[in-house]
Amino acid sequence: MTAVTASIPAAERQSDWRLFLRLWPYIRAQRRELWLPFVLLVPLSLANAAQPILIGQAISLIRAEPVAWFLEGRSLQGGLNFLVGLLLATVAVRLALDGWQSYLVQRVGQRITANIRNDLFHHVTALAMRFFDHTPVGRLITRLTSDVDALGDVFSTGAVGIFSDLFSIGVIAVTMLFLQWQLALLLLTMLVPVTWLIVYFQQQYRKANYRAREKLSELNANLQENITGINVVQIFRRERFNSERFRAVNQQYIRAVDKTIFYDSAVSATLEWVALAAIAAVLWLGGVLVMQDALTFGTLASFILFAQRLFDPLRQFADKFTSIQAGFTAVERITDLFSVAVEIQDPKGAMVKDHPKWAIAASSGSPSPTPRALGGDGQPPIPNDQQVTPRAAEIRFRDVWFGYKSDEYVLKRLDFTIRPGEKVALVGPTGAGKSSIIRLLCRLYDVSQGDILLDGVSIRDLPQAELRRRMAVILQDGFLFAGDVKSNITLGEHYSLAAVQDAAARTNVDGLIEALPQGYNTMLRERGTNLSGGQKQLLAFARAAIRNPSILILDEATANLDVGTEALIQEALERLLENRTAIIIAHRLSTIRNVDRILVLKQGELVEQGSHDHLLAQGGLYASLYKLQMLEA
Repeated sequence: MTAVTASIPAAERQSDWRLFLRLWPYIRAQRRELWLPFVLLVPLSLANAAQPILIGQAISLIRAEPVAWFLEGRSLQGGLNFLVGLLLATVAVRLALDGWQSYLVQRVGQRITANIRNDLFHHVTALAMRFFDHTPVGRLITRLTSDVDALGDVFSTGAVGIFSDLFSIGVIAVTMLFLQWQLALLLLTMLVPVTWLIVYFQQQYRKANYRAREKLSELNANLQENITGINVVQIFRRERFNSERFRAVNQQYIRAVDKTIFYDSAVSATLEWVALAAIAAVLWLGGVLVMQDALTFGTLASFILFAQRLFDPLRQFADKFTSIQAGFTAVERITDLFSVAVEIQDPKGAMVKDHPKWAIAASSGSPSPTPRALGGDGQPPIPNDQQVTPRAAEIRFRDVWFGYKSDEYVLKRLDFTIRPGEKVALVGPTGAGKSSIIRLLCRLYDVSQGDILLDGVSIRDLPQAELRRRMAVILQDGFLFAGDVKSNITLGEHYSLAAVQDAAARTNVDGLIEALPQGYNTMLRERGTNLSGGQKQLLAFARAAIRNPSILILDEATANLDVGTEALIQEALERLLENRTAIIIAHRLSTIRNVDRILVLKQGELVEQGSHDHLLAQGGLYASLYKLQMLEA
């Protein structure tokens, strides 16, 4: 089980402080945007602390009790007017600054969240295919969406908000101590058990929230699997069975969420009861002091309001603490994903290193690089339309062993050379390792033992961008992105429309494209569902042709084409294969008679090689497969 799918035991979870340090590089990057929200805390907190004092002074003024220095010598009406003016001023300060501060904080939070999401996406797309073999897509989507959004709450409503609440509590505490120390100590003493209860309940909330998010990942994975395989679901009448499975996972998620609701509600209920107990304690002690003439009614009224104001930030603190705990849960889960090492790395010095802030914060002084591609020499690639046709390349597999699992090899002792310009076909029963050879050559996986050389250079010593720029792969099922036809041929690289049209003409697919409603600007739906399988495959040929690769790889590339279209493509292929090294995987052996050499695989080993006629005369595995297909035909 990978680090992403494994849940972290409570004993091994990191402290809030260590998790906060993971976020610090993102916070530091926005430090210029954060100074103003923190400065605004001062007038907001002072205005909040001043209001109970002003109300208490008004009561003292009405009852003719001793008042503060700024009211001495004023008449009752004049003093009340002055106090009302001050009270309105504090209200105006809070109305003017509170919303502004909230806006500034949330804006910074959204920027931080966007930066984390960008770095996470960049990291995920740099991971090797081995990672995606073991990780459900739904879990990754939950990481990139729900978890990152929860993390955003830490910044937009949590981190600065908690600092604001703590600052307000501090200002109120100092004000109370100056006003009447006995009542102040009474209220501050009651904060100790309340704080302990909040921390306890929030720790329980954190554990429950982690489990809830794991169940949400399972729910999303189940949903994604059913939507992707909807054809199979409906054809084989699995709707009811899959609905029951989804309902079971959904119920597990609901039960996990119920626990988070319980602990969140427990905090709120505890604070309500303690706040009422605090007011009762103030009334009791304050009443005793009033009867002893040690306290005025105005000061008592101020402390009753202080008891409410003191616990209001604590309530908000508890609410924000819930958001922060949910965010720290997301930090744990996102850290799981960031901690997955980029298995396939470029050689040092071949790329410009770009360390995401998270990777730096998560490491201990030796961050794993997440390089961003340039040209093979570290310079930007030349414009695509100006690239010359590359020369054919030599490919050599030198004693290659490979397994998707460390103890199960699917390729063994592979040792062969494909000469420049040679057309080689890979043949063998299902599971013989033909597609695995292609994946290793493209370096979607690294070999377990041995080496693969391209023009005498190990592909591990080539930047991945340079390696894949030198080859084009046409798979049996051409994948199309949502967008227009032109962008599905260029795939984000800079080619002119003339270059796209030329590639389409060279592969005989220009007629198909021009027959579409808007030609090259025709919008395609997700996965190209508004095109037939054959039409999608034709675009894959144009996608390969425009790149002028030195190596062309065909993996059952004509399997989805009808007879007429296949004849059209075969003509284009003859031109496309000129001066290029080609590797062809074909189950229909009649289509590879004219290749230079055929490599026959069985259970991951090379058992035969030679021309079509030579292998037939040899009477081995290839001859058996060919005769069997001829009998079926």
